[in-house]
Amino acid sequence: MPVAYSARRVPPPSVQYYAAPSSSSSVQQTLPYRRVSSGRGQHRRAQSSQGTVQLPPQNHVAHGVATGSIGAGFGPYAHDPYSQHGPQAMYYSPRQSYARSYAPSRYSYAPTAQQPPEPEEPMVEEKPAPHPTTATVPAYMWDAKDPELDDAMHNPDPRIDAALDRRLRLFSSRGWMNASAMIIILLGLLMLFAGYPIIAFGPLASINAEKAAAAASNATGNIPIPSLVDKDTPSSALTRTGSDGKKYKLVFSDEFETPGRSFYPGDDPYWQAVDFHYWPTGDLEWYDPKAATTADGKLVITMTQENIHGLNYSSAMLQSWNQFCFTTGYFEVSISMPGSAREVGFWPGAWSMGNLGRAGYGATTEGTWPYSYDACDLGTFPNQTYHNGTPTADATGGIGGSELSFLPGQRLSSCTCEGSDHPGPDVTVGRNAPEIDIVEARIDTTVYVGQASQSLQTAPFNYQYQFPNASAIQSITNTSRTVLNTYKGGNSQQALSAQSYFNTGSYGGNAYSTYAYEWWSDPDSRNDGYVQWYVEGDKTWKVDASSLAGDDITLISNRLIPEEPMSMILNFGMAPSFQEQDFTTLQFPSQMFIEYVRVYQREDVAGGDSISCSPPSHPTADYIASHPEAYQNPNFTTWAQAGYTFPRNRLFDGC
Repeated sequence: MPVAYSARRVPPPSVQYYAAPSSSSSVQQTLPYRRVSSGRGQHRRAQSSQGTVQLPPQNHVAHGVATGSIGAGFGPYAHDPYSQHGPQAMYYSPRQSYARSYAPSRYSYAPTAQQPPEPEEPMVEEKPAPHPTTATVPAYMWDAKDPELDDAMHNPDPRIDAALDRRLRLFSSRGWMNASAMIIILLGLLMLFAGYPIIAFGPLASINAEKAAAAASNATGNIPIPSLVDKDTPSSALTRTGSDGKKYKLVFSDEFETPGRSFYPGDDPYWQAVDFHYWPTGDLEWYDPKAATTADGKLVITMTQENIHGLNYSSAMLQSWNQFCFTTGYFEVSISMPGSAREVGFWPGAWSMGNLGRAGYGATTEGTWPYSYDACDLGTFPNQTYHNGTPTADATGGIGGSELSFLPGQRLSSCTCEGSDHPGPDVTVGRNAPEIDIVEARIDTTVYVGQASQSLQTAPFNYQYQFPNASAIQSITNTSRTVLNTYKGGNSQQALSAQSYFNTGSYGGNAYSTYAYEWWSDPDSRNDGYVQWYVEGDKTWKVDASSLAGDDITLISNRLIPEEPMSMILNFGMAPSFQEQDFTTLQFPSQMFIEYVRVYQREDVAGGDSISCSPPSHPTADYIASHPEAYQNPNFTTWAQAGYTFPRNRLFDGC
């Protein structure tokens, strides 16, 4: 139907655009017509008979499409003057409906002189479109002022707009729903970014204050719980009396009551399970953090027979390195050993090492472990000899006449040149990473009873590793239970060690035995230092300053009862270097159970710097931070591999 004329539209320009230029042979024809009324009463008037139809100017596009003058004969409303009914195939019936037929082809034919027959009813005359003479479609086929046929929003109509305005309600239910949704979203965002931090600030501020107070005991500040003493520790275990008659106070405990704890790096405030092969002692297992967890109020370390990193066994080692350390005190653990007293070859242990050395990180222990030395003399040199290989006793004073020492020299000795790489407090203080073992368990295969090896590892070495043991022998109160270890050391360590029997029932989680040492040292009174060991609450043996006296044969001075801050280590290993394995008796998986770990200190020194990994008297934090390659990469086995060099020794190298 014709499009109603709107007085608001500006009439289009008079220039008409066609899909193709008109042919010179075009024939204009006029046909009879009849009056057609507009559906909306708009002005539309047909001319006198034999005239042409006059259409409102704004409808020329629709009219052009319908007659074929626009669109080159294509499209759903295209005009085809050469249909089977003749050139005028489109006409209006009295009922204003379209009748259409199409020629076999969409392209126009040349006109003929023959006129189509007169229709039975008068038809509205339409001007035929010019014949196309080219297939090229001009770029401009529409009038920009025509209404958008598919976008009513951009064709405003005052009457329609006014009607819509009258229908507008400011307080509709839909509007309230939309506004309520927006308010809820805004309140949720406000609560997330403002309310939650405000609500959480109170308890967090309290916890942070407690952490800050406890951080004085840990140079790293990694203390996510407010107290070093486990809340599950029984009140009866909060104090003890030492072998020296002094009152001791509990400064650290872990009862392992929380099940399912993880010891992967960063998961625990005090312990970290390592992920490497412990090559220094030739272990057969790979240490994997997954092998350590807590269950039924115990720390459980499981050794499994599996193919892992080229090894056939996996287990776990936990360290408190650089997280919790203590200088002097009473260190006790309650353990149920793995397997049974008939299973030979396991190596469960609980021990401690100076924080300047990190167990299993060979670069850190080279030149620091197991030194405990503050003198500036031959004892700090590589192999404990001068450049010319003297003294001869050191060159042949080892086992079977071999070299006494293969150590590279004390890296952080009191002979260090001024301004060299040294942790302090100054270069005249010898720094070390000594080792004290609470227990390393083995089986006495002559009677199949468990033995606890309890040792102090030290350097430099006595001739043939024989320490002055008179006082140590005297300290053994039960000779049927405790004997000095026949192993005294080798070219990498000297061991002051004794072995004591323990309850054969303390295996496989069936029963538990306690193992401990009491350690005291004082840089201002070094002769008062000692280490006293215990098994199941009984004293076993003791090392004092006299056991570490100098050696006139190897020309070394007194070694020290350790003065370094010590970290704790718990592990379940297996190595032929400690005890040969009898695989016919070993069963896998096997588990080591630790009931608790507790550290006590004299009341007059407890807390503060004495439970720091970097006390002012023996700082470690800055030195560790400035050598990350060595302390973070266990694959570096020497200081040089980590990219560092030993500081110069003024006696051996000169300054």
